[in-house]
Amino acid sequence: MSKKTVLVLEDGSIYEGYSFGAEAEAHGEVVFATSMTGYQEMLTDPSFAGQIVVATYPIVGNYGINAEDFESKQIQVRGFVVREDCPQPSHWQSTSTLHQFLAAQGIPGIGGVDTRALTRRLRLAGVMMGIISCHESPEEALGRLKSLPRYENTDFVSQVSTPASYQWQAPETDLNHHIVVLDLGLKYSILRILRGRGCAVTAVPCTASAEDILGLRPDGIVLSPGPGDPALLDYMEEMVKRLVSKKPIMGICLGHLLLGRAFGASTFKLKFGHRGANHPVRDLATGRVHITAQNHGYAVDGDGLGGGCEVSHVNLNDGTVEGLRHRELPILSIQYHSEASPGPQDNVYLFDRFLEMVG
Repeated sequence: MSKKTVLVLEDGSIYEGYSFGAEAEAHGEVVFATSMTGYQEMLTDPSFAGQIVVATYPIVGNYGINAEDFESKQIQVRGFVVREDCPQPSHWQSTSTLHQFLAAQGIPGIGGVDTRALTRRLRLAGVMMGIISCHESPEEALGRLKSLPRYENTDFVSQVSTPASYQWQAPETDLNHHIVVLDLGLKYSILRILRGRGCAVTAVPCTASAEDILGLRPDGIVLSPGPGDPALLDYMEEMVKRLVSKKPIMGICLGHLLLGRAFGASTFKLKFGHRGANHPVRDLATGRVHITAQNHGYAVDGDGLGGGCEVSHVNLNDGTVEGLRHRELPILSIQYHSEASPGPQDNVYLFDRFLEMVG
């Protein structure tokens, strides 16, 4: 765990460190996440597909990896950058170290990095492509990076979505509602919360048509979070348009972005995104401020909204749109993560609000 490794950004910046996890190369969009805990949930969050994640908290891995905190079946990040990884975790649920977890799935980590300086550069210049390498010089790595596919040109949803529909846990006769979740890169916590509220839950792939979804006879539909640029997902945007007047709908993160586009709004890329567990959001109807968990790099331009859809929540840090609601139809959406994981549980109530719309 002491082999010299470098992270090279596309602007030529070089950050030296040591290798942990897999001794491998990886490239992706380099982003930072500000959560103090929850690294296992972040690593397995499909919304991080195609990205190299920088943990801003200075020590990571101190409570190990456990069997309970997976948000998908595998690690989704391309690489992991930390100031210090802890080789001797202490927690009664821990089954492996962070190093072992990354190594087992072929994901490189780089430790010993000045993550404060790296985060400052990303905040000032914006997120950018980067490459982790332990087998070549920084100059060679930078040259190779320039020839690799860029994050914003890739449809990652088709890579992380389930290949086939499935039910979350066995159905029972006393369930209240049947909720269909369109898997754009969903987190297991969404399924756990809906199931815990007495719902039968069916996850369907991103390739499902509106007719496929309605054929399952859902009482409500959830459009899940997921990775990448929603402008690349025209095929799903058209499908969402065919659903909006049929059933109650809740959109989360990427699902929110697709709903915004379905109602005429455009979307745009943020300079460095919102990734962490401490973002303040105001509910415009009540004036109440919620602290939210977020993981996204794109936002809705509210000026283009039409068809009865309007902005319901705004981000207090930069004024961006954080929620939508329809004035007549049973539709709500949020840019942040009501399921948290990691993050505060303050916004789980939004699932209850959705289920009230379901009836």
